[in-house]
Amino acid sequence: MEKTKVAIVGMGTVGAGVAKLLLDHGDRTARHAGRTMWLERVVVRDTKKTRRVDLPSGVLTDNLSDVTSDPEIKVVAQLIGGLEPARSIMLELLESGKDVVTANKALLAEHGGELFDRARDLGRSIAFEASVAGGIPIITSISQCLSANAITSLRGILNGTSNFIVTRMEESGAAFEDCVREAQELGYAEADPTMDVDGSDAAQKLAILSHLAFGVRIHWADIPRQGINDIETADIRYADEMGYRMKLLATAQLTDSGLQMRVAPMLIRKGKPLAEVRGAFNAVSVVGDAVGRVFFHGQGAGQMPTASAVVADMIDLAVGRTQLTFRTLELFSQAEARVEVCPSDEALSRFYFRFTVDDHPGVLGQMASILGGHKISIASVIQHEREGDAPVVPLVVMTDLANESAAAAALQEINELPTVSRGGVRFRVTD
Repeated sequence: MEKTKVAIVGMGTVGAGVAKLLLDHGDRTARHAGRTMWLERVVVRDTKKTRRVDLPSGVLTDNLSDVTSDPEIKVVAQLIGGLEPARSIMLELLESGKDVVTANKALLAEHGGELFDRARDLGRSIAFEASVAGGIPIITSISQCLSANAITSLRGILNGTSNFIVTRMEESGAAFEDCVREAQELGYAEADPTMDVDGSDAAQKLAILSHLAFGVRIHWADIPRQGINDIETADIRYADEMGYRMKLLATAQLTDSGLQMRVAPMLIRKGKPLAEVRGAFNAVSVVGDAVGRVFFHGQGAGQMPTASAVVADMIDLAVGRTQLTFRTLELFSQAEARVEVCPSDEALSRFYFRFTVDDHPGVLGQMASILGGHKISIASVIQHEREGDAPVVPLVVMTDLANESAAAAALQEINELPTVSRGGVRFRVTD
């Protein structure tokens, strides 16, 4: 059988999983590729370090030139995280004539234009299925399988760490900080979980998916985002009482005024598919004008789910499928954007407000007057009786559709009332 030599740069968790699939399941990959996927080299910083996979003798090296100088190595999985040296290594691999697979969504979100332009100039290709939602084939589905459609919306749970934390807050009633520690102990969260819990990771992934679905070019940092660190157990409890669950959602929705994009915690009605995504799983709901709504669900991270996507990309590069689509799609090109991004303050949504207020007559009337002044209609209110001798009570307000800027202004004005004892919180609601 014909042999295609491949290499891996970076032997972390995902790299070890890729090596396992190539070495332990060569018959499987050969059946799909029509050739043997021969692991020729694995590049690491420290060749003495204990590895999570047994590599054949002579495969391991700490010299990238062992890959770049070998013309028989055709495909390389570049599995180093971060921006540098990942960017420089990616460019060096392309310039040495290699087609490259990456799982690094931060690199693509930050330098995708530069890397893809350079690949096109050199006649090379980049595959990146594993960069968003791990083992879920969302990149291929949007860019190829749904190509007969005009995508009108996509909504997803794109960060498994955040979903795990919020799920545990709901199941155990534990505080946010305690659930973060549990996620770290189980390996779902990094020692510094900031990028996960503040919505940055999901925003990077949304920027990539929105480019594929809508042709929009937007830097991930320009996508409005709110993290789960604003969620308290009280919010999850009240959401449950009203028939909703809290989820960190990444959304992109076509409207008459443009594309609305956001990453934020939202209340989703129970029974909806996204509301039922539990633990560290990911899910994406896509609506096309021809196909209607399609739903993708699966493990969005972890060694083998991500390795599965990487090896599939390596196979597609080895047989030439990716090269054809890469030239046709012009991903991350400077071509004119198909849609414009709508200013975030023009977005419409229902809202959930929670305040801690003095237990005095007339407080709700004051708040209703402020909301009405901003043309915000109240849909429902929850106010439980005070507990013990506490002089304050929680007050939850659900609104009808309202303008984003109006909701923000109303929240600020209500927070300035002397009867509001602590700052209120606001979350979007989606049915």
